[in-house]
Amino acid sequence: MQIDIRHIAKLARLSIEDEKMEKFQHEMETIVAMCEKLPPMDDAYTAVDPSNPMRLRPDQVKPSLKRDQLLKNAPQVQAGCIVVPKVVE
Repeated sequence: MQIDIRHIAKLARLSIEDEKMEKFQHEMETIVAMCEKLPPMDDAYTAVDPSNPMRLRPDQVKPSLKRDQLLKNAPQVQAGCIVVPKVVE
């Protein structure tokens, strides 16, 4: 399978040097080939083992930053909240 590393790097906004392009190409093809060899999973598969239930750690209350300290480090604050760029139209 031929993988276009330049296109993937562009989508991920990564800068890859030309001399490393062939290395990443080979590594990506190896990863994809390994994934294609994985056996298919049937619908009866469940990741939870009933004989070994998961034990969750207990919640612990720990001190955190005061709101004033947190907002002091924010680049832009409005109405007591941190202003971030809009990501959804």
